[in-house]
Amino acid sequence: MEESRKKRKRYGGGGQGNRPSLDGSDEESMPLPNPMVGFNLPGYSGSSVTRMLSKLDTGPPFFYYENVARAPKGEWAKISRNLFDIQPEFVDSLHLCAAARKRGYIHNLPIENRSPLLPLPPKTIFEAFPHYKKWWPSWDTRTHLNCLQTCVASAKLTDRIQRALVSSSNPPPKSVQKDVMDECKKWNLIWVGKNKVAPLEPHEMELLLGFPRDHTRGVGKTQRYKSLGNSFQVDTVAYHLSVLRRMFPNGVRVLSLFTGIGGGEVALHKLGIHMRVVISVEIGEASKKIFRSWWDQTQTGTLIEIDDVKSLTNDRVASFISQFGGFDLVIGGSPCNNLAGSNRHHRDGLEGKHSALFYDYVRILNFVKSTMAGRRM
Repeated sequence: MEESRKKRKRYGGGGQGNRPSLDGSDEESMPLPNPMVGFNLPGYSGSSVTRMLSKLDTGPPFFYYENVARAPKGEWAKISRNLFDIQPEFVDSLHLCAAARKRGYIHNLPIENRSPLLPLPPKTIFEAFPHYKKWWPSWDTRTHLNCLQTCVASAKLTDRIQRALVSSSNPPPKSVQKDVMDECKKWNLIWVGKNKVAPLEPHEMELLLGFPRDHTRGVGKTQRYKSLGNSFQVDTVAYHLSVLRRMFPNGVRVLSLFTGIGGGEVALHKLGIHMRVVISVEIGEASKKIFRSWWDQTQTGTLIEIDDVKSLTNDRVASFISQFGGFDLVIGGSPCNNLAGSNRHHRDGLEGKHSALFYDYVRILNFVKSTMAGRRM
């Protein structure tokens, strides 16, 4: 009972709804806020949030964890409970860019004095892709794209849409408009010619997600789509990480779990934060190739790559802490395969084969915190 009270006291409350009780049936309850604007966003006029974390929970080391917001019922309560009962910050990136990306973030970073990346990213479809405006029919009223996925529509589908429009009147009947719009929203199709829709190209997805152009170039197109669909939205993450600029003028030491194509590292780089060392843990060969290429072209710090989070034992973490003096930031987003709503067959939550790797994030983070606390004593 005393431990439960301590956890409740530690929880950072406010803003997006106070922390729900994790006792009994209420464990299932963690409603998503509407609008999904986090604790604060640049230009958002709603009330900001203040939160208090206990000295035990504050950094350094700071940590930052990300996953899909629309997880199965009760999963974010579990995630929060395993990450010091800190309240998730739910953000839909459409408030920062031209594409939706509903994500939850749990972190112990300060939330005051954040600043966005400049220049600000394009916030609408036409700001991002003005050259498509001439082909855009008036009955397609989209201003933002939906969440970018790991795969795109087939040529067979886009051909079928074109044939349906060519054989229809102008404007097409409402029933045809509805069918076309359903597919356009589902697959983020854009108008590239008269009656002609197409998927986004990889470099267009890079723009929407905040990566430099051609960041993923050098691997197959299918792998580019997959790696981008699994990545961070850089502008959102950079807004949260911006508080580190003043705190670490000489650079940061980063333990990057589930690095992917380096969304967190690109965010730090865009913020002008030098990465003195990054221990990168990533199992995907294409993602590793993309990240290594970017690192070699842009960074001067030390990069150590590890293939599998399972092989990052406590002993190995301890040796890195001894070698580099600790970590300033532990960042990552474990696989969402068993959490995402698009997975209808294996949506098993944190007990699923892939999403259970979350517990390795927890294991490693706890070990880093306890080891570094011991070194300070």
